[in-house]
Amino acid sequence: MSGHGFLLANYVPGTSVIHRAPLWLKFLLVLGCGMASFLVADWEVAAAALALLCAMFLFSGAGMARLVRAVRPVLPVLLAIGLFQWWQLGGPTAARIVLNVLVCVVAASILTATTPVQALLDGVASLARPFRRLGADPERFALTIAIMLRSIPFIAGAYADVRDSARARGLERNPRALVLPVFITTVAFARQTGDALAARGLGEAEDLDD
Repeated sequence: MSGHGFLLANYVPGTSVIHRAPLWLKFLLVLGCGMASFLVADWEVAAAALALLCAMFLFSGAGMARLVRAVRPVLPVLLAIGLFQWWQLGGPTAARIVLNVLVCVVAASILTATTPVQALLDGVASLARPFRRLGADPERFALTIAIMLRSIPFIAGAYADVRDSARARGLERNPRALVLPVFITTVAFARQTGDALAARGLGEAEDLDD
C-alpha cells in the first residue's frame, strides 16, 4: 500500500526551537488557532497568521515539500467552499474563511511534524487523565487516536490505489469499481486491527471479561 496523502505532516526529527518546545505549548498553538478561526473577521489578519505559521513550519526544518503535501489534500474542498462563499458573501469573506481553515491545518501540521507520535499520544493521555473520574480511560483514548492516525493514511492510500487501477481499466466513472474494493479493503484492515487488539487483551474481548 503506497503512502498517499495524509492531511497532516508526519514527524520530522530535528533539534529546532519548535521541536524542543513543550508539548502543552504546541497544543495551545493549535487550540488558539482553532478558536481564532471563529474570531478573526479580517482576511488580511488571517493571511498574516498563515504566513507566520508557514514560516514556523519551514523554520522547524520540515521543508516546503512536506508543507505542500500536508495542505494539498484539503485544497479542492477549500476551492469549492471559497467559490461558494465568494458567490454568497463576497471575496473578503471567502478569503477569510479559506485562510482560517489553512491556519488550522498548518498549525496542526506544526504539531505533528515536530512531535514524535509516542510523545503526542502520551500528551493526549495526560490531557484526558482528569476525565478518569468520569469513567474515561486515558490510555484507551490515546490508543484510539493512534489507530485513527494509522487508519486515515491507509484508507486514503487504498482509495488512491483503487482509483488508479480503475482508471487504467477505463472504469474511473464507475462508482462500484471505486467504492466496493475500498470498502472490502477497509473492512479487512479493521478486522486485522481488531484481532491484533484482542490478542493483546484489548477491545471487545476485554470488555466481555469485565
